[in-house]
Amino acid sequence: MQDGSLRAYPLRDEELSAGALKDYWYLNVHDNDNGQIQGICCSHDEGCLITCGGDGNIFTFDLWSDKELPKELKVVIPPPRHGLEKEKATEDIKDPNAYTIEEYKQKKEYERKMKEAEEKKNKKREELSALRQDFAFLIQKNQELPKHMQLHGEEFEMDRRIFEELDRQKLQRIQSVQKELAWENEKQLIGLQKLQTQFQDSLEFTFTVHAIQSHHQISTYSLLSVSEKYAQEKIQGEDKWAVLKEKKTALKEAEHAEEEIPREKSPVHRDVRKPTTRYIESRREKIRRLVEKYDALKSKIMKRRAEWHELYRSKPRVNYEDSKDAEEIREARENMGCYRLKTATNYTLTEHERVSTEKKMMQLANLEDLIHERKVNMNKEIVSLRDLKVSIIDEIKSLVKEVKSIQASLDVSEHLPIPPIPQLHPDEVPEKVVEFNSDVLLKFKEEQEAKAKLKEPLEGCPSSRAFRHVFLQTPPEGDPVAQAGAASEGQSAFEVEKAEPTDMELEILKREKIKNLYLQETLIKKINTLVIHFDAELRLLRHEKLKMDVQMKSADLLCLTCCEELLILKELEVHEDLLEQQICALINEQEDIQSKLKSYLAQMEDRKCEIVMLQEREKALFASFKASLGENNEFADFLTNILKKKVEYVEKEEVGREADEETENEEEDVEKPHLKTEDVVFDAICPEGCSEDLFLNTIQLQQQRIRIEKALAEEKKVAADLKKEYNALAIKAKEVETSLDTTNRELEAFQWEKLHRLNELYVVVPLRLHQVQCLVGGEMPRDFSQTLVFTNQSLQYLHKRIVDLRNEKRMQREIHRKAREQHKQLLQDTKEMKAEIERLEEKCNGLMMEKFGRLVDFEAVQAHSVNIPVEQMKVRIMEKEYEHFVELKEWEERIVALQHQLTKLTRENTSKLHQLNKFCHEKHQLETELESL
Repeated sequence: MQDGSLRAYPLRDEELSAGALKDYWYLNVHDNDNGQIQGICCSHDEGCLITCGGDGNIFTFDLWSDKELPKELKVVIPPPRHGLEKEKATEDIKDPNAYTIEEYKQKKEYERKMKEAEEKKNKKREELSALRQDFAFLIQKNQELPKHMQLHGEEFEMDRRIFEELDRQKLQRIQSVQKELAWENEKQLIGLQKLQTQFQDSLEFTFTVHAIQSHHQISTYSLLSVSEKYAQEKIQGEDKWAVLKEKKTALKEAEHAEEEIPREKSPVHRDVRKPTTRYIESRREKIRRLVEKYDALKSKIMKRRAEWHELYRSKPRVNYEDSKDAEEIREARENMGCYRLKTATNYTLTEHERVSTEKKMMQLANLEDLIHERKVNMNKEIVSLRDLKVSIIDEIKSLVKEVKSIQASLDVSEHLPIPPIPQLHPDEVPEKVVEFNSDVLLKFKEEQEAKAKLKEPLEGCPSSRAFRHVFLQTPPEGDPVAQAGAASEGQSAFEVEKAEPTDMELEILKREKIKNLYLQETLIKKINTLVIHFDAELRLLRHEKLKMDVQMKSADLLCLTCCEELLILKELEVHEDLLEQQICALINEQEDIQSKLKSYLAQMEDRKCEIVMLQEREKALFASFKASLGENNEFADFLTNILKKKVEYVEKEEVGREADEETENEEEDVEKPHLKTEDVVFDAICPEGCSEDLFLNTIQLQQQRIRIEKALAEEKKVAADLKKEYNALAIKAKEVETSLDTTNRELEAFQWEKLHRLNELYVVVPLRLHQVQCLVGGEMPRDFSQTLVFTNQSLQYLHKRIVDLRNEKRMQREIHRKAREQHKQLLQDTKEMKAEIERLEEKCNGLMMEKFGRLVDFEAVQAHSVNIPVEQMKVRIMEKEYEHFVELKEWEERIVALQHQLTKLTRENTSKLHQLNKFCHEKHQLETELESL
């Protein structure tokens, strides 16, 4: 162990060698100092200790027990050598990488084996080189033979399966390498995708388009992809109500179809039309005609009413205002604008003009979207220009090719200079920088190797597979030198045999020459035209981009201003939110108080009604008492004193109500069931001569009076409490309204302060000298703090507006004059029409009085001339009676048939009984005869 202790355990059988003993113990030792001791083997029987070091040395030590150990052990120590002190001490090996004796032996053995293997490889390489040389010699000899005696390349192959096996082994090795590198390949691919997403996908390619004949150039804008927080997605949902409506209509149609099918299939037994059915049908037809007549009258009356209603509705009110005029006034007030300066102390902001953080962020987002959209459109135009250049280059290449083919048939002196073919600059196709393939990678690798100047000698020879492709090629037919000689001989013979051209051929050649010269000039002009037109397009687009650059700079400055305003708004947002929360809380509290006030008002009105009702009941009680007394009653004062006397009362629980109580008590029972009522304690005695019923009635009225007075006092008390609470809430509502007004004023003051803070920001306004019209003494002032900046369009609009307002004022005066005249005429027409209506009404009423003797409502008479529901009920009763009569008749016929059947069966049964009786008599006679025998 690390602490120097030993751990011993017996070895397993499979861990022992062939000659090892099972009684040995293996002790594991870790020496942290030099690491030489690897293990100790100890035996119990032999009494020895065997050690093994890392250097390969094995030492054996005898172990003596206490009994075998001699008592006197003499150790002889050899004397040191002479002259030892003069010798130089041997230096220790302190290098940790130094070899041990065993490692040195193993290294020497490995080098010897590698040397032998390399010698074998060299011998094999020499043999293969000799075989290749022999094979190349045979191939050369084969090519020197005549064609009909040469061997094909396939005949040199000994066995095709050898190459197939090599291909298969190569494919397996490639697949194994791909499997080994699959994880690393996926890792590098994911890393590449992450880098592209981070740096390439978020940034669009920026390239430059160069002119062909000039130094002009145009570059695209460097843009980032639009952020998701500014992307707006519009989702259009389906109309669910329309879908549900279609489903409902489909279900209704299916139900109607299912109802009509059994009706068509059900058999209809049409009996002979009897007088009753004819009478019912005639009555039904009469009712149908009445209903149609009634419906026609009703529709006529409804139409007339609708016309009158529409006429009265179209009648203008007293304070009528023309909707068109009101709309124009409202639009003028909204669009007239406020021409006061925002820095003025009396400037007020409307609700929609107030600036908030959300509005400013939305404005900034819209501005960025607009900038990005304009830049994207310009980039698209530049890309289309680059594509135009690519197409022009391709067209110029084809034209140059045609020019060269035409110049091949012309004399060199007639050749015109061919314009150079334009080339794409590297910055015009930046997307190809990140495109790569195996050839590009190999070229890059070669460049890196050339830069590093790493030249490694080629070892070995090319594989047989490479030679196989060379050997299998079809050998050249014959000697190329001989072929060239034969061709030259044939050409010389052809030239010798060629005759002089005729006049026709000369004329044709002349025409061809003129045509080729014209085509040559035309094509070169076309090439120059394409180049000139492209350069012109580029310069025009460059001029537009320069103007757009100025606009984009102004937009960037506006973005900076919006950002500064946004910072100020965020700084003031906390206080504004606090004020708005206070206003919302006050508004909610005010609404709650208003609702409570309304409920209290309703309760107070209910209590007032209750008090009035109780007072009416009290008045009715006294009126009934006076009516019960009658006239000249000598006990009237006594009974009145008893009725008005204040007596004590005791409460007790009421278990039930008697059925014969008076109507007043029943009302109290309905209103207050299962409550405690009062039994009055009185000491009055009915005097002599007074009616006992009258006395008892007075006592009952006294009890009712006491109850009414008690209820009235309670209602007044409740009404007083409600009034107190209502007054307290009204005071609180006024306080809340005052607080709300104060908070609104604070919010308006805060909005003005926020506007003042925003107005303090410096805004960059690019101006030209001709735009500055604020001159003092013909010179430009040094201080522009008191000047106002606005656009020329605004100034022109203001000048134009002055003229428009004058014309509009003149026109409105004319319109007003005509309207007044029309108003006077309409008033006169109204008076005349009212007089005509009154005259016609008097005439109509007079005619009705002459004919009927009173005024009649003709609409009511027409609508209620016949009671159609009653007539319909009568017809239905007749139909039911007829159906019942028919059914009763059928049952009677069935009863008669069954009675006939019963009579027939009874007769048959009787005949059978007579026959049975006859058989019994015969049996009896036969039995008698048998007994006599």
